[in-house]
Amino acid sequence: MSFLDQLKSQATALQQQQHGQVQNFQANTALTEAACQKAWSYLSDLARQLSVIEPPGPKFTLDGKTPWPAMKLTHFRADSRKKKLRDKEVFDYLAVGWQIVPQFGLAVGGSVSANFPPDLQRIEKRLAEGGVKHERIEVRHPEKNSLLALRFDYITEARGSVTVTADHDNAKLVFRVANASGFEIITTSWAAGQVQTSTLDELAKMIVAQPHRFA
Repeated sequence: MSFLDQLKSQATALQQQQHGQVQNFQANTALTEAACQKAWSYLSDLARQLSVIEPPGPKFTLDGKTPWPAMKLTHFRADSRKKKLRDKEVFDYLAVGWQIVPQFGLAVGGSVSANFPPDLQRIEKRLAEGGVKHERIEVRHPEKNSLLALRFDYITEARGSVTVTADHDNAKLVFRVANASGFEIITTSWAAGQVQTSTLDELAKMIVAQPHRFA
């Protein structure tokens, strides 16, 4: 075999490999789009129903010691965005967001303090992730002016959300669930072929703080 023939063999093998990759990407994209469409139909309908029901929320606390009043989930909103992928319009992500407010009456004020870095970081992380309106106040010694603690005065309102990001190349959906079980963020992924109504039912249970097998 001449050197040119060797190069031709290499080129043919490479073309076959590239063709196989394109076919694989196309199949994964189609599978992912079907899963996104199913998830979008389910989540947009779920948002409408839960906005009427206003289900009770989980127990919330910023420092693990100071409980919030009984909360409810309300004002659910669903949204989706698309993008271009290999000259084709596909889902980029889906999202559902909601407000977390007291079950009875208006939001009330509260206060927590911390003087150790781990406690401080935990509180600040929960305040940020929950979108909680607050004021950060330095508590100082009346005579020495040394810093004794940091106090956070807050309002008992927060936000929860589910964001579903499509990974078309790998045929999977990545779910990021914020504040469905208290102040925490849970991220998990499901193969596109596994995103069925039964899977989304488990996600819905998670959102309304019922026992679930979603994550």
